[in-house]
Amino acid sequence: MNIPAQLYYTRDHEWIELKGNVATVGVTDYAQSQLGDVVFVDIQTDGEELEVGDVFGAIEAVKTVADALMPLSGTIVQVNPQLEGSPQLLNSDPYGEGWMIKIELNNPEEVSGLLSAQAYSEFI
Repeated sequence: MNIPAQLYYTRDHEWIELKGNVATVGVTDYAQSQLGDVVFVDIQTDGEELEVGDVFGAIEAVKTVADALMPLSGTIVQVNPQLEGSPQLLNSDPYGEGWMIKIELNNPEEVSGLLSAQAYSEFI
């Protein structure tokens, strides 16, 4: 399993990259392997302010449909436009071109509730 050390993680198998007050969010390598081939990504929450744990979208795979949950509170400021035509990027490049959303954080202190790469590795 690929678990980049510089990222944060959730128990819902999402990764978070922080740059200032903006967090980029995607699904982990473990998550995409469990989902199987992703065929559709539905994110209709661009511009919305959501809380930790709120559903911001859905990931449809051949095997299942999974909710995508907010790892941090904030406003969704960008949705990855490539996912509409290429949802398989979640499988082929989960930590790169397969990112899902960017969030402008409401409460940067919430980062302390995320898992380090080491803690996530132990979790899975």
